[in-house]
Amino acid sequence: MNTEQQELYENARKRLRQKRFLYYHFVFFCIGNLFSFVANSFFEVGAPTKWWTWVLAAWVFLFVLHFVDVYITKRFLNKNWERQQIERLVKKQEQRIEQLKNKIDLDKQ
Repeated sequence: MNTEQQELYENARKRLRQKRFLYYHFVFFCIGNLFSFVANSFFEVGAPTKWWTWVLAAWVFLFVLHFVDVYITKRFLNKNWERQQIERLVKKQEQRIEQLKNKIDLDKQ
């Protein structure tokens, strides 16, 4: 397996791992919120406050952040995007260095 194929394989493994952890997060989200609802509503833990709604709201917020990270941020800001940004910045630096060299040459004359 050549270097490019190895890199593609590692990238695919990393994406699969991210998605798997998101699915685990969803399962724990469902079980955890069901548990907190049952504990608060039927066993009256922390009654009379409906604290399970705050747990649900906080966990929904965290789950949405995790979802956005996996399916939006990581999807568009991947290795190709990183390479393009590095190439753009290197080009910009090279242009700036060339401008400075030209300025120094003009100042010498």
